[in-house]
Amino acid sequence: MKIKEIRAAAIDLTPRPTTPPRVPRQAVEGFITPMARYPEFRRSDWSTRWRRTACVVTAEDGTWGLGLTTHGGPVERVVNDHFAPVLAGQDCLATEKLWDLMRRISAPYGSAGLASYAISAVDNALWDLKGKLLGRPVYELLGGPQKERIPCYASNTDLSYGTEHSLAWFRELGFRAVKVFLRHGPVSGLEGLRRDEEVVARAREQVGDDGELMVDAWMSLDVEYTVRLAEALRPYRVKWLEDVLLPEDMEGYARLRQRLPGATLATGEHWYTIHPFAQAASRGLVDILQPDVAWVGGISASVRICHLAEAHGLTVIGHAGMNYPYGQHLALAMPAIPWGERSEGVAPPGVPLAEMVALPGTVPIQDGFVRPTDAPGFGIEVTREWLERAAV
Repeated sequence: MKIKEIRAAAIDLTPRPTTPPRVPRQAVEGFITPMARYPEFRRSDWSTRWRRTACVVTAEDGTWGLGLTTHGGPVERVVNDHFAPVLAGQDCLATEKLWDLMRRISAPYGSAGLASYAISAVDNALWDLKGKLLGRPVYELLGGPQKERIPCYASNTDLSYGTEHSLAWFRELGFRAVKVFLRHGPVSGLEGLRRDEEVVARAREQVGDDGELMVDAWMSLDVEYTVRLAEALRPYRVKWLEDVLLPEDMEGYARLRQRLPGATLATGEHWYTIHPFAQAASRGLVDILQPDVAWVGGISASVRICHLAEAHGLTVIGHAGMNYPYGQHLALAMPAIPWGERSEGVAPPGVPLAEMVALPGTVPIQDGFVRPTDAPGFGIEVTREWLERAAV
């Protein structure tokens, strides 16, 4: 079966829950960002306004698959202007060849970064199409279920309801592990360290001794601050420290590994294609690799990263993996993936997880676990009419 058409367009997938939150939004301190050293810029000043991107790959018989990614406008140009004309007419089941083609034709302008987002959207749409054409769920095409269900943790990415209220709701929903975000970094000095420790201490008290607690720095620290932070957080039994440095700072991670041999380090959300993961794994820089299946190069790249992790005794816990069916299918099949992350705000306090599903067909987490459906492809339950209504 040949590819007839590939098309990418901006889409709005904002959930619209009907249950009101049980607490009002609050004016709260935001979490640390890489721009913290320049306080004159607010998040709204330097964040992009690009929309989410939907990519549809259509076969000759009219069957189609859907992939999603972010950074709308530029990614749409890469898909529509470059990838689509090259891949049209190719065998739509040849996912290995097509992934390799996209990496190679984007090499002149860099297959990492924005091109990697474009590759991800097309690759995931191809896997969805492949599953539909073969009448099987994607996790079966990846080798079948390795586990009965996926244990999940909740990330407190939305601070607007207060971390205390959100963590209480996460625990009520059945999550046995949660992740909190730091509020301060190197520019805040000792006072920042003290306040970061307070956030983690309060979270540990809420989670209790029977829950896991992780800490995310969103690429905003340096080596010295991270070392001091790790020492300060030792009493709170943090499972891992995540994204402490800028993603390109491999030498910084090497120094961290030397100075914090006992700490569990996680990163990879902003690494693109397989090569940074191979470098980090071979040098022993981190313990947990965190590719985003919608950013790193799709299912095809993610499977390779899982195999790299297994070869080096590491684990993979994909960024935002449980938000959509793509990461759910990957995690169900891959032995290297022990957990899944639910982020994008998870749910405001009091709002059921089922009401926060952005893409129909995504199975909501129940009592801290999830398993995707057995429907063909990724089990996405949308029509072309639905996509047209969601297009922006």
